[in-house]
Amino acid sequence: MDINDLIAIVKKKLKNQIHIENMNIEDKSFLHRSHKGNQEGKFHLKITIKSDELKKLSKIESNKKIYKILDQEVKQFIHSIQILIT
Repeated sequence: MDINDLIAIVKKKLKNQIHIENMNIEDKSFLHRSHKGNQEGKFHLKITIKSDELKKLSKIESNKKIYKILDQEVKQFIHSIQILIT
């Protein structure tokens, strides 16, 4: 999968299930290219979300919610996600 397609899918899935005021997704895969566990076709994403809905949850609960929504993408295309909720 192409990174731009993955970002579009992630944005759509999150926006469909969480009330989000603003969201930014960055491809940070280049930071991990030399790591031992780096796999071709697996991406590292940084997701910054402005959401009152997520702010009301604990950090663990908000991350669980995001991972549950993105379960299929995490299994197939995402190696790691950095999540920032503002």
